[in-house]
Amino acid sequence: MKTGRLCRDGDCLVPRVWRADRWWQRLRGLLGRHPLAGDGAEALWLSPCNSVHTFWMGYPLDLLFLGRDGEVVGWREDVKPWRACAQRGAHATVELRAGGLARLDPVKGEVLQWQPIDA
Repeated sequence: MKTGRLCRDGDCLVPRVWRADRWWQRLRGLLGRHPLAGDGAEALWLSPCNSVHTFWMGYPLDLLFLGRDGEVVGWREDVKPWRACAQRGAHATVELRAGGLARLDPVKGEVLQWQPIDA
């Protein structure tokens, strides 16, 4: 997976974001990986993706749903394991550990960007 950061107007909100943009990467998601940082400093960007599940997850997630141009179309907080969530109009989903959305303080309609980390 590619590694980048989540930004708003050039300001880095989440310094480590893995981008899953291949079907097998999206299929696996966070399963079998180390847990995301509890302070919201890590996330997984799934694209294209308008729905996710937390089956077999060992911890709850915060979900941020983005439109085709990166605009915030919705979010869900503290989604417990063994649940599913979808968002109409979403093209990408950003998964953070529960509590991570507080770091972002999202506003519907604002645009967020994934920026690759230069190797």
